[in-house]
Amino acid sequence: MMVIRKCIFLFLTLSLCNIFIYSQDSVLSIEYKKEVINTLSDLMNDKYVFPDIAKKTEEHIKEQFKKGHFDQFTSNESFATALTQSVQSINNDKHMKIMSQPPYEAPAMTSERLIEEKIFNLKRKKEYNAGFHNVKVLEGNIGYLDLRGFTYFKEGKVIADAYMKLIRNTDAVIIDLSKNGGGDPEMVQYLCSYFFKGDIHLNSLYFREGDRTIDFHTLDKVDGKKMIDVPLFVITSERTFSGAEEFSYNMQTQKRATIIGQTTGGGANPGGTVPINDFLSVFIPTGKAINPITKTNWEGVGVVPEIKVSKDESYNRAHELAKEGADQFREKLKGLYTNTFINLLSKLEKYDEVNSEKNILATLKDCKEKGLIEEWEINALGYQYMMEHKKTKIAVCIFKSNTILHPQSANGFDSYAEGLMNLGSYDESIKNYKKAVELAKTDNSPDLSVYQENLKKALKKK
Repeated sequence: MMVIRKCIFLFLTLSLCNIFIYSQDSVLSIEYKKEVINTLSDLMNDKYVFPDIAKKTEEHIKEQFKKGHFDQFTSNESFATALTQSVQSINNDKHMKIMSQPPYEAPAMTSERLIEEKIFNLKRKKEYNAGFHNVKVLEGNIGYLDLRGFTYFKEGKVIADAYMKLIRNTDAVIIDLSKNGGGDPEMVQYLCSYFFKGDIHLNSLYFREGDRTIDFHTLDKVDGKKMIDVPLFVITSERTFSGAEEFSYNMQTQKRATIIGQTTGGGANPGGTVPINDFLSVFIPTGKAINPITKTNWEGVGVVPEIKVSKDESYNRAHELAKEGADQFREKLKGLYTNTFINLLSKLEKYDEVNSEKNILATLKDCKEKGLIEEWEINALGYQYMMEHKKTKIAVCIFKSNTILHPQSANGFDSYAEGLMNLGSYDESIKNYKKAVELAKTDNSPDLSVYQENLKKALKKK
């Protein structure tokens, strides 16, 4: 009987503790709210990019607190929403938001809580997929990318390259940012780089801390095929925000894309999330964007599309315009291909001891940059001139160009070595056969034994 009574007492005690804990979370005390407002004020004054506005915001929310404005809010969720409305009424900064933490079960600062947070974040990360929601090729050979965020560059680059690879041969591209809330400026920079040639100054970010400015330029190389001339269309909405707006603004100011949809949200001040306490956190903008062309940004006004249509019309309208752009692009490419190949064939027609090598390299490089020829096609062209046309010197120029344009290709060096052997240049031939074997070993090439056998035959000929 005594044991039963002890168990009942323990059960009641635990139940009362749970009720007490729950009441602490659901009914917020005056002291709790005061502490939150004081901490929030300190964080704003310390970090917000505009310190004078931070001070005005502090004065406003403290005055509201004194007047009892926040008394009606009894949960962290409703209190966070009210605080957000109050601070934004002064700073008009849509980036600055107070957020309640997910409803974790384990107490804060415990190993159980750490595990719970880790599992939650891993689940969200998998579902988020670096922001890449969907990719497909639409009627008319139009690439369509539904991008819902710009994740951290180091995490998202590989996924970005994989998705871009699926639309690399399309004749126009639609990037749908209508549900994209932004993200990492480096990822914005990287994706922009797919659509530009050379060094283009896209954007600058000024940060209050350290009084520093970071410039973002297009990258010379991406791990995929650049689409510098492909018609580009960007779908936006009022949900398009922050980094997604930067992508749109970059493309608009550089006249690289047509923006379709609705005016974007209007948030140009980057920053980060910092905790207020165990239950609340705040996103504080610590910097501001400065466009090199307009010398300003889209804060408070958004990015205004060239083609204004409703949400329901955006996708179809973008597809219509993309098909028109693709038709024009194909017609342009037809003329470009014809002229480029005529130029290439003219360089291959006659061997010139002084100029052929550099002219053939320059022409093949031009073809490669325009996406007209790949490594294996250059190799095949070399064999065509060596085997069919009996122009071995021309073939060797082609093979050598291939090794310069593709310096990691074991097959390229093996073919170059074969051409040199046919010319009687044994020492140079063996040198390049050895290079082919070396590269094949490094790459664990399945053709390593073939290259080794070719080297063995060459050594016997010498």
